[in-house]
Amino acid sequence: MCKLRCLVLLSLFAVSSQLFADQIVLKNGDRLTGTITKSDGDTLLIKTDLAGDVTVQWPAVQGITSTQPLHVATKDGKTVVGAVTTTDDTLAVSTPANGTVNVDRANVTALRSDAEQAAYDKSLRPALWEGWTGGATVGFALTGGNSETKSLAIAFTGDRKTTHDEISMYTNTVYNTNDAAGAVPHVTANATQGGARYSRNLTKQVFGYGAADFQTDALQTLNLRSVLGGGLGYHLINTSKTTLDLLAGLNYTRENYVALSRNFVAASVGEELMRKLGATTVLTEKMYVFPDLSNTGQYRATFNFGTVTKISKWLGWQNAFGDIYVTNPPADPTTGFRPKLNDLQLTTGLNFSFTH
Repeated sequence: MCKLRCLVLLSLFAVSSQLFADQIVLKNGDRLTGTITKSDGDTLLIKTDLAGDVTVQWPAVQGITSTQPLHVATKDGKTVVGAVTTTDDTLAVSTPANGTVNVDRANVTALRSDAEQAAYDKSLRPALWEGWTGGATVGFALTGGNSETKSLAIAFTGDRKTTHDEISMYTNTVYNTNDAAGAVPHVTANATQGGARYSRNLTKQVFGYGAADFQTDALQTLNLRSVLGGGLGYHLINTSKTTLDLLAGLNYTRENYVALSRNFVAASVGEELMRKLGATTVLTEKMYVFPDLSNTGQYRATFNFGTVTKISKWLGWQNAFGDIYVTNPPADPTTGFRPKLNDLQLTTGLNFSFTH
């Protein structure tokens, strides 16, 4: 008798759990039961008891039945909230106030649970200190005995991206010395780069930006280069895995060398690429050319390339390469030394990432 009661209770529990769960039916006849989390129009995420989070392609979904309220966003900017059932290509949303509202499936841009909608609303207006991602790499080497050297390399990146704007910051430093008796030069590298950029979307693909970049390089006799500029950009590719931006504008450059100081207006033309390689690696690449508008034939060019591979939630391996080319760096007036046109920087090591 006890076994029979247990079987009945288990059967009732199984049936009730099916009744109070969301369900999606795929075009191949498969069914998934759980809790619908979100859909962005390309994929749909459902949280199941046995398989965990399952992502399916939205075009492969034949029908939806939700017992929980879903926020149905449409192309005209409206959102309808309620339990959802589908008939053919129509989503029937049972709203508390207006009864059943029919939404054409082709007009749906997103589905969100209450929790996902709350997170989405918060992402539209985050506080300035929220939404940051990035990391830092610090490397130090020291030798003694037959060799007497010290080496320090630091790289830092920070990025805060919302649905309407983005703030990005960076810095790279390389410092090396040869402390052996009579070694010339004593300092073999002493260069620092850093800067920040703010961009804001004007349309879905066009954005405006302002940027400030700074550089020092003792071996190129450069005390400080300051570059302040802005312009317009175009999102040529803008997906969750790949972004490719084209940018063009003007900047005011102020250079202070040991031998001279000069100020000039330059154009800026460049591109920036971000590509996610699998689940653990992110590749970034930037290339810019800055033609001097007051001195035809003179220009500066920059190229940056980097990768970050996740090892754990907060630890990764980072590689950062940078090249700055200047057509006319002045010679050192005291020694007559003429710097090379290219300056290369390479840092590699453990990356300590942060997310806030």
